[in-house]
Amino acid sequence: MGGLLLLLLLAVSASASEDAFIGVNIGTDLSDMPSPTQVVALLKAQNIKHIRLYDTDKAMLLALAKTGISVTVSVPNDQLLGIGQSNATAANWVTRNILAHVPATNITAIAVGSEVLTTLSNAAPILVSAMKFIQSALVASNLDSQIIVSTPHSSSIILDSFPPSQAFFNRSWDPVMVPLLKFLQSTGSYLMLNVYPYYDYVQSNGVIPLDYALFRPLPPNKEAVDSNTLLHYTNVFDAIVDAAYFAMSYLNFTNIPIVVTESGWPSKGDSSEPDATLDNANTYNSNLIRHVLNNTGTPKHPGIAVSTYIYELYNEDLRPGSVSEQNWGLFHASGVPVYILHLTGSGTVLANDTTNQTYCVARDSADPKMLQAALDWACGPGKVNCSPLLQGQPCYLPDSVLAHATYAFDAYYHQMAMSDGTCNFNGVATITTTDPSHGSCRFPGSAGSNSTFVNGTALAPSSNSTVSGCRSQHFYDAFSRSMVFGVLLLSAIFL
Repeated sequence: MGGLLLLLLLAVSASASEDAFIGVNIGTDLSDMPSPTQVVALLKAQNIKHIRLYDTDKAMLLALAKTGISVTVSVPNDQLLGIGQSNATAANWVTRNILAHVPATNITAIAVGSEVLTTLSNAAPILVSAMKFIQSALVASNLDSQIIVSTPHSSSIILDSFPPSQAFFNRSWDPVMVPLLKFLQSTGSYLMLNVYPYYDYVQSNGVIPLDYALFRPLPPNKEAVDSNTLLHYTNVFDAIVDAAYFAMSYLNFTNIPIVVTESGWPSKGDSSEPDATLDNANTYNSNLIRHVLNNTGTPKHPGIAVSTYIYELYNEDLRPGSVSEQNWGLFHASGVPVYILHLTGSGTVLANDTTNQTYCVARDSADPKMLQAALDWACGPGKVNCSPLLQGQPCYLPDSVLAHATYAFDAYYHQMAMSDGTCNFNGVATITTTDPSHGSCRFPGSAGSNSTFVNGTALAPSSNSTVSGCRSQHFYDAFSRSMVFGVLLLSAIFL
């Protein structure tokens, strides 16, 4: 992966238009945290236009000056009590952390605390006061029209979230939520919501299907249906966002937009986190980005943008907890991408489109029988031209199932225009940026490749296998939450 830039994101301007944008969160729990100048250089290289900081680090805000990047800054939870109890303290905070940097640094939002209701309950009674004091200081400085004030919430404050039409906020928080929503409505702000389908999937004990969490397509008759509204839900993300909309409407607030301040998928986990993988992280974030930038909105509010910040820019190796906690990043601290997002066809949102320099290869640890079955499928029903694998042809050697499967998988992957889900083969394939070509064997997508595709069925490279590929999948019907969507039965192929 080493010299490739991740052609990441971003963002469609949210200024005068209704278009959604994709942003990134920037955490700093790294043992080798890049300097602010290096961070900004990466943001510029990747055309990232919207970021969220978890504090108001002076050096970072200075480095962001005159870049035009839209910045959401945060009041850390440990400063919340002081600000929420003193208008003067809030005004001083705004003077030091906002007025000292605008307009050179494009600060567009202030996140007051983070998931306060669920992580710092003792500060909940003063949360709205803190927001109001910050807002008053902005008004006094004529910045209230440029900088919005809100606070991020965990989606766990929403109860009974499927079907979304029955969702409501935890009633014990009504004394906070009602004045908070009134504040957002009166100031033209938005509800900040952290949405993590990964955790909903993991905590559902198999009830939520993986494909549903990853935005993978399901047939219309297998989508989750809200029995009250008859709205169809094709992914967990939309269902959670709509649950928040319905929960607000239950309290008679119907015109407050939602911005998702955190969403993502870990690329690595320990033995108890088998679905924290590079492939799943890539699939989720790629699909999420396309979903947001397409401005499709949600079933309840089609066409209404749901701008989203990906969690997060860097892997944070110093974060405590399980292995997955350290592996949510799009980049390593060195600036090398953890994986290359699949964003072909998503418009001009990438700094450098290196998608065409990715390859699909067989996993070294894959079960040989599963590899053989997948190989047979690719060269048979998959209609890959496997003639280069025949004896005497350029890709015959090395004569192994692993080598032959790698060629067939990559040929199918490029034959299908590198579409999402076309490099899976029941888990025995993975995407890489390393060209697997060798000698005179040039792989599809390789520089100088002269490979062609034949739509007819080609000979399988091995005649000793009678297995061809089918795996069972599961589609489902809606049920009820914590996030219960129902049982999914899948029909299947390798992809």
